[in-house]
Amino acid sequence: MSFHFDAGVHVPHRMQPGLRRLAPGAAQLTPSVVPQRGAARHLREKLAVLWAFRDQALLRAPGFDAGPALQALAAHAAAEHPDAWRLIHGKAGGQWQAPWLGWAIDEDEQPHDIGTGWPEIGTLLHDTPPEWRRTVLLSLAFAEDFAVIDGATGTLPWLAVALPSMWAPETKIGRSFAEAHAPVADNRLIVGAAPQLVKLVTGGMAPETPAASPPQGGVGPLGRPGGTDRWERFVWTLTAHPRLHGHPQRIDPARWPAGLDDDALAAQTWWRTERQTFIPVPAVDGGPSQAVFTILVDVTPLAQAFSQPAQAARVHDALASMSEAVLAYRGLTQAQAPLLRWLARRAEDRIAPVV
Repeated sequence: MSFHFDAGVHVPHRMQPGLRRLAPGAAQLTPSVVPQRGAARHLREKLAVLWAFRDQALLRAPGFDAGPALQALAAHAAAEHPDAWRLIHGKAGGQWQAPWLGWAIDEDEQPHDIGTGWPEIGTLLHDTPPEWRRTVLLSLAFAEDFAVIDGATGTLPWLAVALPSMWAPETKIGRSFAEAHAPVADNRLIVGAAPQLVKLVTGGMAPETPAASPPQGGVGPLGRPGGTDRWERFVWTLTAHPRLHGHPQRIDPARWPAGLDDDALAAQTWWRTERQTFIPVPAVDGGPSQAVFTILVDVTPLAQAFSQPAQAARVHDALASMSEAVLAYRGLTQAQAPLLRWLARRAEDRIAPVV
């Protein structure tokens, strides 16, 4: 699992930026397919979403040119995972290859089968408008979803998000980072830090101090122009929704059925996590600084989520400390008490973890 437990679960629980520096050389992308290991569920769910709900997943603000950000993301992917993603330079954008998927997009935006047997990917690529084909191939090749943060405006002008966590991408396109987080409960720290966060992750500033990570309540002190650090953050929740794709139009608003005892409710609960990172985009001809925001979602049955009782104890304490507003926002108001009882038993090692 990509989730860093100690960095992601805090007591008391607060809705906060919680950024920390990435270690040099740390990977930011995850191939969706690895030879001899089969396909990750991210690929299968993304295929389904991009077939059925493409207009809710692939979004661009009018007039925005995503080319530089997309090229920077593709170059980063090729450098980080050369077996899973390759750039063959030529005219226009050159050829983009996803060898483990067996498909490529050429200089004329046409799909090509390069031979490893995923015909449904080719069908989807041919059905996709040419201007989105590179995005779709890149999105399928990696488990992460992507968004562009524009440093000049602080907005989200481009999204490729097939696996949202209970939010609708089509309502966020073109909005500022602060506006996008306006519906979040207890959002004061996140919204208040939004301008600084945007400057930080797009390379518009560098921290003045060499600390390993900023304070938990924010993104650290104001810095100097031209930062090159890369950042990550982690978020989590408990949910009755077992799928990676969590668009609110496709989630049962009732969440858990009524009348479940503690064990039955826990058996229908999933530990949903996100690892979010930021890839700076080099400015082009004096243009605005940008960053590609990566989102890796994982969903694990609650009974399998914790490797040791201390982790269950920490989640118990974090859940117990959530405000009523946060519980309501996450749909946990009615489930909190039975989940706390179950987590307390797991923390006391009276419930064996399921492997």
